[in-house]
Amino acid sequence: MDIKVDNLSISYSDNEVLRDISFHIKTGEIVTIIGPNGSGKSTLVKALSRCLKPTKGNIFLGKDNISRINTREIAKKLAVLPQIKNVSSDISVEELVSYGRYPHLSFGGRLTKEDNEIVAWAIEKTRLADFRKRLVHTLSGGERQRAWIAMSLAQKPQVFILDEPTTYLDISYQLEVLELVKELNCTLGLTVIMVLHDLNQACRYSDRIMVINKGKLCEFDTPDRVIKKSLLRNVFNIDADIYSDETNECPYFIPKKI
Repeated sequence: MDIKVDNLSISYSDNEVLRDISFHIKTGEIVTIIGPNGSGKSTLVKALSRCLKPTKGNIFLGKDNISRINTREIAKKLAVLPQIKNVSSDISVEELVSYGRYPHLSFGGRLTKEDNEIVAWAIEKTRLADFRKRLVHTLSGGERQRAWIAMSLAQKPQVFILDEPTTYLDISYQLEVLELVKELNCTLGLTVIMVLHDLNQACRYSDRIMVINKGKLCEFDTPDRVIKKSLLRNVFNIDADIYSDETNECPYFIPKKI
C-alpha cells in the first residue's frame, strides 16, 4: 500500500516543527527517514501513524485520507513499532504477539483458530518458535525487538512503520533486526518506513532515503543520489569520503577527522 503526503505542516503551540512537506512512498518500498536530532523525524512518523493531527495538509493511505479512516481499520492496514515500548514483566512472547490480532477480533474479543494460526505464523516468521513461552523481559535486546516485530506482523499490515528500531542494540542485533525487516519486505511485500540514525545502515537497507532538516524535506531519492559530501556537510556538519559498497550495491562514507 502506498502513502501520499500533501503539504503537511505540524505545530506544537506556536512552534512549527514540520513545514509544507509533500512526498509519495510507493507500495513495497523501504524508505528510511534521516536527519539531525530535533529535525522533525519522529514528529513525521507520529503524523503518519495518526498519533498527531496535522496543522494543515493531508496524508493518504492508499486512496483514503488517513484522518477519515476508522481507527480499527487503520490498525488492520498499518503497524507501528515505536521507540518506547512498555509491557508487563510477566507476559510471554506468544501473549505479546497475540496482541497484534486485537484489531481483527470480533465481538467478544476471543482469538479464533485463524487468529492463533496467524500468531504462530508471525512467531515462526521472526524465528522465535523456541522462545514462544519465554517471558519477554528475559529476552536479549535483539530477541525482544523481534518479538515486537512479530506482534506487528500479526496485525497482517500492509504498511510497517518503525521509529528507531535499532536504538540501544549492539551492532550484531542491529543488523539482525534490519536483515529481518528487509526479509519481511521482500517476502511479504510490506511497505516499510523507518527512522535510523546510522546513515550507512540507511544506505544499505533502503530503496530511498528521506532527509528531514529544520522541519523541511531536503532530499528524497535513492541512497546514491542522497549521500553526497555537500549534504553530509550542510545537514550533518561532517566532512567525509564516500565510497561504493560493491557487495550491497550502495554508497557508504567514512567521516574525516574533526
